[in-house]
Amino acid sequence: MKLLVTILKQIHKPAVYSSHRRPLSSSASSGLSPLRDEPLVVGSSRELVHRLGSQVEVRTGFITEEEEAAFLRELEPGLKRKRYEFDHWDDAIHGYRETERVSWGAACEEILTRVRSAAFPEGSSLLGPVHILDLDKAGYIKPHIDSVKFCGSTIAGLSLLSDSIMRLVKEGDPSEWLDLLLSRRSLYILRDQARFSYTHEILKDEESVFNGQKVPRQRRISVICRNLPE
Repeated sequence: MKLLVTILKQIHKPAVYSSHRRPLSSSASSGLSPLRDEPLVVGSSRELVHRLGSQVEVRTGFITEEEEAAFLRELEPGLKRKRYEFDHWDDAIHGYRETERVSWGAACEEILTRVRSAAFPEGSSLLGPVHILDLDKAGYIKPHIDSVKFCGSTIAGLSLLSDSIMRLVKEGDPSEWLDLLLSRRSLYILRDQARFSYTHEILKDEESVFNGQKVPRQRRISVICRNLPE
């Protein structure tokens, strides 16, 4: 474990702080108290962080504990009927359950309206079903780029139940990378080149280190909205 963390730190140096810092609200605090004064995005160079700054966004405390609980009440009954899978049709995800949902109760629908308003321009054509991805504690998402056949230029996801690290790596050039600190109950947004020129992944628990600090990974549910291809 120590050797793995050491290698990870060596690969991803030097870290450069993003200019985007958003304090956690007291009502939506997570297990990240030692990291609250840290940036939410670090990268391989200051130029890269600046260049992708408008295409990568993390908003901490986007939902409250009560709103997270509302999602869990709607999602858990259906998820519990599924088994975690440890292979995927394109080998992109390990240790997961997933589903799609079109209809929501009033509380969750109001939150999703806020997500869409934050992430997509008014009048955007959105993919109707909301994608739900439930990662086991031992699960992870491997580096991949979403197909342009299925979704458009923007993806927005709520992170429930656990903090995690999302890593973006330039396709064909692993020396260019960004790490995103996705705290529990945060919203992340990826747009344009950050979507289609960089792979994205959710790190395994044993690799979940952000800017030199361990970020324990638990079971994680993501609630994901996408727009339609143009």
